[in-house]
Amino acid sequence: MVFCLENEEPRLRLRSAMVHFQASEVQQLLHNKFVVILGDSIQRAVYKDLVLLLQRDSLLTAAQLKAKGELSFEQDQLVAGGQLGELHNGTQYREVRQFCSGSGHHLVRFYFLTRVYSEYLEGVLEELTYGPAPDLVIINSCLWDLSRYGRCSMESYRENLERVFVRMDQVLPDSCLLVWNMAMPLGERVTGGFLLPELQPLAGSLRRDVVEGNFYSATLAGDHCFDVLDLHFHFRHAVQHRHRDGVHWDQHAHRHLSHLLLTHVADAWGVELPKRDYPSGQPFPPHEFFNYNSTEDFSMSSHLGCGPGVNFVPGPLPPPVPGPIPHGQHRGPVVHRGMPRCAPNSPYHVPRMGGPCRQRLRHSDRLIHTNKLDRQPPAHSGTWPG
Repeated sequence: MVFCLENEEPRLRLRSAMVHFQASEVQQLLHNKFVVILGDSIQRAVYKDLVLLLQRDSLLTAAQLKAKGELSFEQDQLVAGGQLGELHNGTQYREVRQFCSGSGHHLVRFYFLTRVYSEYLEGVLEELTYGPAPDLVIINSCLWDLSRYGRCSMESYRENLERVFVRMDQVLPDSCLLVWNMAMPLGERVTGGFLLPELQPLAGSLRRDVVEGNFYSATLAGDHCFDVLDLHFHFRHAVQHRHRDGVHWDQHAHRHLSHLLLTHVADAWGVELPKRDYPSGQPFPPHEFFNYNSTEDFSMSSHLGCGPGVNFVPGPLPPPVPGPIPHGQHRGPVVHRGMPRCAPNSPYHVPRMGGPCRQRLRHSDRLIHTNKLDRQPPAHSGTWPG
């Protein structure tokens, strides 16, 4: 999901169908890139699947998805928190992980967040200011914000969303692409570890609070010209891949999520992706991955601009998941210059913007030079600053 700047003529663009990425293609797409992922346990699984996909074409195991704060995962290292500190479900829990490939061409870092904006996040931003500049930031925080911070959690969440986007705008370089991952749909029963026993009465309303929170976060991200990936929409019919706790998702869902995310990133960077025919035998073919469940109702309240019974997130289902092409016929990504991005008929009303945002180019409108993916290895190889 993207938003248009003021005075920009609406233009239809050729949308890239979601691609089933191979590890070699992910390595090339993220060559010499520093990726930062911030958020809760869902975002940690996003980090883990990306780290795995940077190394080989296999899925996460159930044990890897469940693990928390381990000292090492698939050649990464625990930098802070987790088992280096105390494992608990409190709002002060910390976990910082980092993966640097053996070649030194890929760096991925994860910061666990229990609130979208806080003093801790300010420390993270300061770290990013003095360390290597990130090329891609993937962030979400929602469930903890709406369930662990008192009666006025939604109001606080909205205020903190504004703060975090302002600070990201100030701190991140113009060349950095920020993608806001909208929170994924919750089950009717929520028993995730982050929801303490005394907070269980909130479980019934939390799934609708998440929908409302998604509305605010997507709108505010658009106000600041950041990209939004609507995971709530993409997974609303994939409930059979959600765990029994009503919060977390299986390895097939997370690989599907990675494909969506990487396709979005490639599109934003103007990278042409290989075209493939969909083969049989994939781990989650569309007709099995998406299974409509009429009991799942994620309608919006009327005061948010959508009438009762209307789906919060519009648009078509993702296209079929392509598969690999025969060995020897691989064609590497081609980098284009400045692709116009405008998604018409968006349900989110984004006010006309004045000031610096009017002159600011979208990340995907900036010129992407043809040698971008082939520049020299970074000065830091091995362990980067933590």
